[in-house]
Amino acid sequence: MRIVADKGIPYVTEAFSGLGAITLVEGRSINRKMIAGADILLVRSVTPVTRALIAGTKLKFIASATTGIEHIDLSYIQKCGIGFAYAPGSNARSVAQYVVAAISQMARKKNLRYLKLGIIGVGNIGSLVHTYAEALGMQCLLNDPPKHRLSGNKIFRLLKEVLAGADFVTLHVPLEKQGSDPTYHLVDTDFLKQMKPGAVLLNTSRGKVVDEAALKKIRPKLGGLVIDVWDNEPEIDTEMCVMADIATPHIAGYSFDGKIQGTLMIYHAVCSFLKREPSWDPGKLLAETAGEIDVAKAAEPVSCAVQSAFPIMRNDAALREIAPLNAKNRGVGFDALRAQYPKRLEFCHYRVHCTKFQNKAAGILKKLGFIV
Repeated sequence: MRIVADKGIPYVTEAFSGLGAITLVEGRSINRKMIAGADILLVRSVTPVTRALIAGTKLKFIASATTGIEHIDLSYIQKCGIGFAYAPGSNARSVAQYVVAAISQMARKKNLRYLKLGIIGVGNIGSLVHTYAEALGMQCLLNDPPKHRLSGNKIFRLLKEVLAGADFVTLHVPLEKQGSDPTYHLVDTDFLKQMKPGAVLLNTSRGKVVDEAALKKIRPKLGGLVIDVWDNEPEIDTEMCVMADIATPHIAGYSFDGKIQGTLMIYHAVCSFLKREPSWDPGKLLAETAGEIDVAKAAEPVSCAVQSAFPIMRNDAALREIAPLNAKNRGVGFDALRAQYPKRLEFCHYRVHCTKFQNKAAGILKKLGFIV
């Protein structure tokens, strides 16, 4: 097998070297010449896999180490009889913990038990955000039209009802331009006007879900803005970055655990396609211990533990360093921040020390995944 792979896929060589000869390339630079003669193509979200790229190639299987597939022309791949796999849910905990860290940062000195969280899209990630938010004591308002139609469950509410009541609104939808539930520019002027005055908007889904021009105009109405994904990555809008309270370079799903899980899922898919027994096991990588967190003297022990495990404002500061540069350098800098993102382990790798008087906080931390 000849395998062409985005070199940004973690441990791609270790995982796939036993299956064939691997050529590592820059994801944004993948073209027809690079994949000529290849049997398998491994990509991330930065590579549009279109008809123009793969028509007439020898590809037998394509895999994307991502949870979304809007960069993939799946219908054409199927028409060509090419196998396909991706990694849905692989970074769900990573994104959900980013949301927890962002809310913790934005709600300093506020009691979360009196705040409502609107969750737009209740799939793998949205469902886990729901679980974490309830652990924090927040009341959740859920909106997911496809799931509502399928289940009829009254837990799902109309979008206008969620927006009117939520103190925080977090987006977890795929990017869909057509169909019964399009999400392209879902967050438009009408959406923003329906939001509760002073509410905080968080976007960790896809940049084009938000109409940034509309957001700029209505930004003064919002109480806060958290942006991890951008309309024109990597050439992000500097003005939009300045308007955000927390601005990060599309790294919400970039925990070490999530990256490894994504690689593992497409590795097993390729092994299944080739009818080969999987031999790569990243178990030791995922068993790493991150360290100890002592919250005994913390006034807000839950927030202290969360911010210690995931100091989200460091990610914000890193992006703001490159955002003011000219368009060319800004794009290069954005990609560099993602490529060189430091190892971020999920909450389950941290041991938190509480006092016997912090039983309530200890219970919450356990629900968030910490070892207490």
